[in-house]
Amino acid sequence: MKAVILIGGPQKGTRFRPLSLEIPKPLFPVGGQPMIEHHIEACIQVPEMREIILIGYFNNCEPLRRFLQLAKKKYNVPIRYLQEYESLGTGGGLYHFRDHILSGSAPDCFFVMNCDVCCDFPLKEMLKFRQEKASNATITILGTEANRKQALNYGCIVEDTDTHEVLHYVEKPETFVSNVINTGVYIFSPKVFDCMREVFEANYALSLEETCKRDSIRLEQDVLMKLSGSRTGQVFVYKTNCFWSQIKTASSTIYANRLYLGKFQRDCPDLLESSSEPNILGDVRIHETAEVDPTAKLGPNVYIGAGVKVGAGARVKESIVLDGAVLDEHCCILHSIIGWNSKVGQWARVEGSPCDPNPNDPLAQIASDSVFNEDGRLNPAITILGKDVTVSNEMIILNSIVLPHKELSYSYKNQIIL
Repeated sequence: MKAVILIGGPQKGTRFRPLSLEIPKPLFPVGGQPMIEHHIEACIQVPEMREIILIGYFNNCEPLRRFLQLAKKKYNVPIRYLQEYESLGTGGGLYHFRDHILSGSAPDCFFVMNCDVCCDFPLKEMLKFRQEKASNATITILGTEANRKQALNYGCIVEDTDTHEVLHYVEKPETFVSNVINTGVYIFSPKVFDCMREVFEANYALSLEETCKRDSIRLEQDVLMKLSGSRTGQVFVYKTNCFWSQIKTASSTIYANRLYLGKFQRDCPDLLESSSEPNILGDVRIHETAEVDPTAKLGPNVYIGAGVKVGAGARVKESIVLDGAVLDEHCCILHSIIGWNSKVGQWARVEGSPCDPNPNDPLAQIASDSVFNEDGRLNPAITILGKDVTVSNEMIILNSIVLPHKELSYSYKNQIIL
């Protein structure tokens, strides 16, 4: 077995800023470890996993190189990064590096995962489903359910409920098609490259006026939509009830942090602080080098990074506090991300608005709203302090995004502070 993780690259968009100004998005810590490390941990649980390949277009990225060195030693499995010469779409990188994926003892099938998803990753169950019910499939999709309204934001799958063959696939339809959605986790057969080759050749048959990126292949539109509905048993879906969420925006990391901390509580509770301590509420993970005053109250769903100092009487809830930050006495941090080496003064309050799915709808997914609403105003969301931000004593920062290296001596509400 092999696994391929699609990590993308630098974007012009702002949905993950200011966090992505300091670190590549795949390395942002969620649940106390880099986002991509959750994928790697799931992959190494699969029997006979021989290699993990990362495909993206981060150029000369020293943090990524260091992470790979540490991950290879920690997990004792070959992990390598293949860099695209430009953004080739969700499928273009796979096709461009097909010889690397199939090198050595060519795998009968291989996993493909998008990096920007938070998931319980039932990979062994997914592989068992393929072996028992879809052994000749070109693609097996991990699917989950969303409500009717939110399904329109995802790739929608219509399946044969008896065989689980995909009869129809539409990426972000305009009208309701199905509440079964694509999670961005797949098992591919090497036969998928035959379909990709047809797309590649069709792109080159077009004139330059009709396509400016001939090497780009869209996995969802060019491959999945083409193979689905052929009734030839090429695409199947394995539905899961495990937790799943996208991590498209900086705000969504707080919800993903909660999901992963909950997973640790079930699978490896030693990573978390003991809930028997009076000032620990729910799932809390604290780096071993952090200094937390015993009178500070933390939780639920909090990660405290390396070298963080939390003062007496501080309150932290539903938040991520990144390495080197200082939280002074009696400050309050709610639904927020405190950036690297930032400082929150005494009695200051940093608070955001939760972006949780509707708790009364079991099929609800986290909303992926844009940063601004139709009036051009900032949508209420979590508060984010970039790197090296100082909040003065007794100030209130509410529903705001603060870029790095700022000193806030006034209170702010619903603002982007440049």
